Amino acid sequence: MIADDPHLELRLAASERDLRAAQRLRYTVFVEELGGDGDLVDHAERLERDEFDDLCDHLLLIDRRRDAAALEDVVGVYRLLPGERAAGAGRFYCDSEYDLDPLRASGRRVLELGRSCVHPDYRGGAAVFLLWSGLADYALAQRTELLFGVASFHGTDIEALAEPLSYLHAFHLAPEELRVRARSEGGQRMDLIPPERIDRRAAMLAMPPLIKAYLRLGGVVGEGAWIDRAFNTTDVCLLMDTARMSARHRDFYARRTVSAE
Repeated sequence: MIADDPHLELRLAASERDLRAAQRLRYTVFVEELGGDGDLVDHAERLERDEFDDLCDHLLLIDRRRDAAALEDVVGVYRLLPGERAAGAGRFYCDSEYDLDPLRASGRRVLELGRSCVHPDYRGGAAVFLLWSGLADYALAQRTELLFGVASFHGTDIEALAEPLSYLHAFHLAPEELRVRARSEGGQRMDLIPPERIDRRAAMLAMPPLIKAYLRLGGVVGEGAWIDRAFNTTDVCLLMDTARMSARHRDFYARRTVSAE
């Protein structure tokens, strides 16, 4: 898929070099910017990687003006794990943080999202929108019914995050039949402030852009947050029915077609 900007290209990783370029961007964001680490992080080569990378598809936003030989051309990435592949491997990435039995019992086709990030120079522009468009295309092609994955708040100071976490619990909790729950080791309650005392404006101002985007598309959250000390984040598990995303996606293309005529 070529974006309106002729220098930008959106596609799946097709080679080991593509994967390494995605891992280089992840290192830039998750390790250098946010202070994360992990057992398989390669600091010498500046690659953020883990055991799930070879199992997943990697949606890449590429700027052809940047240095591909230096692995600097990938400026946005989404890691995608279809349910069938996870079943073959025995687990999803999120299994280490959340009890996903409600999703498995639902009988619906699921897609796990992860490692979403955008280069600092491309935030606030079209990059996130393009990645979401590519994600919608991928999900529709896979006949996905439920998207899910962890999204993160920077830092592990729960008191500082009490407002947005309480807001998510009070107003965007998943229905019981799909309500995944944070595992006890590393889990953290989110209902820290009574609903009537939550400052909604302050909560939304403290919300990361990715979580806001999921909420706008009808996303809901599992019960409890999970403290990821290796990545210096507090994670929530977001879920979204792709029927909502599909409608928004079709509307987007309809508007573009009309505007082009």
